[in-house]
Amino acid sequence: MVKSVMVAYALWAIGGPWGLHHLYLGRDSHALLWMLTLGGFGFGWVREVIRIPAYVGEANRDAENERKRPPTMVPPPVSPLRFAGQVCVGIYFGTVALIGLNSLSFFYLIVLPLCVGAGVHLVSSVGQQTSDLQKTLTSCLMTSPIFYGSTLSLLPISLAASVTAAQHRRFKPPRTPQSKQELVPRLYRLGLAWLAFSAPLGYCIFHNTTATLYYLSDCLAALLDIFWFLPWLRSVFEYILLMPYRILCVLTGGGYYEETWRKVLEILLKEYTEREKQALQVLSLETEASLEEITRSYRELAKTWHPDHNPRKDAEAMFVKIQEAYEVLLQRHRPHRFK
Repeated sequence: MVKSVMVAYALWAIGGPWGLHHLYLGRDSHALLWMLTLGGFGFGWVREVIRIPAYVGEANRDAENERKRPPTMVPPPVSPLRFAGQVCVGIYFGTVALIGLNSLSFFYLIVLPLCVGAGVHLVSSVGQQTSDLQKTLTSCLMTSPIFYGSTLSLLPISLAASVTAAQHRRFKPPRTPQSKQELVPRLYRLGLAWLAFSAPLGYCIFHNTTATLYYLSDCLAALLDIFWFLPWLRSVFEYILLMPYRILCVLTGGGYYEETWRKVLEILLKEYTEREKQALQVLSLETEASLEEITRSYRELAKTWHPDHNPRKDAEAMFVKIQEAYEVLLQRHRPHRFK
């Protein structure tokens, strides 16, 4: 089907940062890149206002007869803009990995370089060009041990991968009518790729949101405890501090929605922080432990590790650790925490 310049421009204006015009033109690699970077961080999307006619013309050429392409043995010309994009997107993919995947084993040796290499290869595969994925990833894996554990390792790894991709650049084989795929399988693959990219980042955002809500709830509770001697004043301040929450309930309809928001907030605040998880380990408790179980375990361990009854050298340090763990978990189970 012949592609229209007007339709491409319309899709560029409506959903350009999400690659809708590239999806329409069959440039799936370019569409995925735009989905993950919001239009090349905005700059690439703006630049395309003068590039769309060329993209449409390329899409309308027949893969076998009309497409004029140099012999596949001749590499495409070097593009400084593509090279810069490879470096930037490689660093971007590595940054996302640092945020969402840094808890994995062998992160700096395997996970981080593979993520950087994937970003570099994605840029190198935009348009009619591609590169050798295996050699690009190999260069990343060979460079990462040199800068092991350094937060600045993203730049040299991305540079090494970009140089390797540039050295092994080549044209993609011509597409034939038989090689063209339907829209649904293409969207399915793009969706899987987007999910693989965004899932770790989404988990990290949720985890940080949980920690932030937990911290805010503690701050509000501490502030309200100051006015324990004046209950009416405490109620006034509580009403004022919860005003944004009440406005949100009004905007969402109140009633059922208010109860829903309260449950969501409670679920988020019930997530254990790392400090609380360590406290549970110190007291040898499960995550579902009640306040009575926490107190019982604390008393037993405190009696066992009290310096007056335990002659071990580390008894005092362990006793202090048990006390701190108990205070952390006791603070969590305060009655007014979710009020």
